[in-house]
Amino acid sequence: MMFRPFFQKLRKRFSSSAYSTSPELNHDKFDEDMSVGKAVPGDVKEGFFAVSAAKGKETQRFVIELDHLTNPEFLSLLDEAREVYGSHQTGVLSLPCQRHELEEILEHSKENNVCTESQDMVMLP
Repeated sequence: MMFRPFFQKLRKRFSSSAYSTSPELNHDKFDEDMSVGKAVPGDVKEGFFAVSAAKGKETQRFVIELDHLTNPEFLSLLDEAREVYGSHQTGVLSLPCQRHELEEILEHSKENNVCTESQDMVMLP
């Protein structure tokens, strides 16, 4: 699972502790590294990321909480996306599944308390 270390690092950077005043954190370097964040759409709040369930003719965009990056089913889906689309996607991350398949994975994640937030997924048109 090549995505796991990347997303663990991403999750660590986006966690609330990254914004603390700890002396070991170089805020200037963090801001420089996150300069790509300026291109993030306004509907993607801190602690969330956008994906697109795109298989067949139907495509549905989701804004998903970062906590889902600990879900083994979701991580498998990310690995499958890397195999299908490559690791150099730009924009919204495309996942090779139908809308209902992603919803089931995310719902299963909520049921097993993988996510701590009550509002962990937002479907967008």
